[in-house]
Amino acid sequence: MVPPVAVSPLIKTARWSALLLGVFYGKQRFDYLKPIAEEERRVEEAEKKAREEQERIYKQLSEANSETILK
Repeated sequence: MVPPVAVSPLIKTARWSALLLGVFYGKQRFDYLKPIAEEERRVEEAEKKAREEQERIYKQLSEANSETILK
């Protein structure tokens, strides 16, 4: 087995810097996207409630139309 090679301090520093910059960028990006996602979820919930209400009304109307004397 080959002994491990000594890694240059410049390469080590560059790798750690890239890691820390990535963590910082990810945190900023998350903070930017979080309110947008919350708004999308709120809008989707409102649309879902409206859609369920329309389906309930449609179901009631279809049941009312099917209950006739001429069956």
